[in-house]
Order: sequence, then C-alpha cells, then structure tokens
Amino acid sequence: MSTTTVPTEAPAEQTTASTTPPRRVRGRSERSRAASLASHGILTVASLVALFPIAWLVYLSLGPDKDDYLHPGRIWSKMSFDNYAFVLQDTNFFEWLKSSLIVSLGTTVIGVMVAATTGYAVSRMRFPGYRKLMWVLLVTQMFPIAVLIVPMYQILSDLRLIDNYLGLILVYCSTAVPYCAWLLKGYFDTIPFEIDEAGRVDGLSPFGTFFRLILPLAKPGLAVAGFYSFITAFGEVAFASTFMLSDTKYTFAVGLQSFISEHDAQRNLMAATAVLVAIPVSAFFYLVQKNLVTGLTAGGTKG
Repeated sequence: MSTTTVPTEAPAEQTTASTTPPRRVRGRSERSRAASLASHGILTVASLVALFPIAWLVYLSLGPDKDDYLHPGRIWSKMSFDNYAFVLQDTNFFEWLKSSLIVSLGTTVIGVMVAATTGYAVSRMRFPGYRKLMWVLLVTQMFPIAVLIVPMYQILSDLRLIDNYLGLILVYCSTAVPYCAWLLKGYFDTIPFEIDEAGRVDGLSPFGTFFRLILPLAKPGLAVAGFYSFITAFGEVAFASTFMLSDTKYTFAVGLQSFISEHDAQRNLMAATAVLVAIPVSAFFYLVQKNLVTGLTAGGTKG
C-alpha cells in the first residue's frame, strides 16, 4: 500500500516583535522629577527661613530712628547709613573690635593647642586614668555659668587678672578645651597608628611626631575646634561683662549693652552694630569652611 502525504499549509505570517523599547528602571540613587522638585523646594524654603533674620536685621539697621522697628514699613522711604556712621565715629567700636579679636584669637590659639595635645595623648597613650580624664572634662560642661562666675572671679582676683585679656582668655579656654578635646580625640582616632610608628623609625621624638606628622593630617579637625573656640569667645556676654571693667576693654557682645539703658533702647544702633559684628565672624568662617564638614564627619566616626 502506498501512503500519501498531505502537504501542510504554509504558516501564517509571523507577527513582528514589538519595537517599543523596554521601560528604563530607575536606580536607587536616582530620583524622579517630582522628588527632585520637592527637595529643591524644601531647600529653597529652608534657605529663605535662614536668611530672613539676617536680611531683616540689615533692613532695620537702615532706619534712622530708634523706634523704626515698631513701624518697619516706614523705613523704606527714609533709608540711610547714619546708624553705621554713628557707630563707627561716635562709639568705641574699634576698641570693641580690638578686644574681641584679642580675646577670640587668644582663646582659639591656646584652647586648640591644649585640646589637641590632650586629645592626642588620650588617643595614643594608655596611662592610668586616661578614660576618667575625658569624663571629667565632659562633666565640667554640666555646670551653668551662674555657678562658675563667683569662684572664677575669686580666682582671677587672687591672680590679679580682673580686667585683663589673659584672665578672660583662660576663662574661655576652660569652656572650649573640654569640647575640643573630645572632638580632636575622635579625629586622632581616625589617623592610622602606623604614622606614629613611622615617625619613631625615622628618629622623631613624640613631640616631633605630633607636630610634624599628626597635626598636618588633622587640619580639618583643628579647623572645627578653632571655629568653635572663636565663636565661643566672640559672642559670650556673662563672663566678659563680669571680668572686664574698662569701657575700652569691652568685647562686642558687651559693647552692645551700652545702647540699652533703664528707660531707653537704641535698637537702630544695636542693629547696625550687630551687622558690623557679623563681618569678622563671616570672614573667619570663610577661611575654615573647607575643613569644617570633613572635620565634623571624621571626628564623629570613632569615640
């Protein structure tokens, strides 16, 4: 018997695959346009909130009358720089500037050096009571200024350092050193111990290793400590008004109080002086800003 094969029909035309490209999957680090707009909007609002007090202070400083702050809308039609001229010419502004810079820079230099040596010693050396030393430094920050003023005044009086720049610098160092020592201790912990060993192999003494190898690597941490010490001394009022008795030795913070009396307050002059006071602080911040973020983040990685 012969078998016959039935020819199969030709297959239908095959449908072509879709040419639509696949949807792109967004990575974890990428944000949608809505999220990006929302984050930029929040940052813009936060920036405006931060800048508004500064802009408002500058605006009030341009009002020539002491009561213009009660009617800020009237300032726009009579803006002038008379307040700045009065502060610069008819007050002890430059004496306040000199005193503030002497005290602030002195506190920064002495405080940072003491804190750096303390932090390095606790970070690298294991002597009896080294842990207790750091805790004692931390406990000193718990006492309020009102409790410390009387004994400090007695000590400075016995040392004849009342109305003396050095006395005020030492008082500010007692506040700045504990915090800066903790900060720098954490930063020194991030520097490999092998660097110290390499310095000893090269014949450096412990002090030589510290000053020639460790301190250059710790510039970000030193910048943060210096900025904190400078701001602490520059804006402090209670100690400066108690221990400095001469008008020519007032700091800016104390000098501002001269515009306030029992029955009057020259707020326009205070605003102008506050704007001028912010200039040296802003300049100091500009000098150390590159190292601030690095020092803060690195100093907090190890305790």
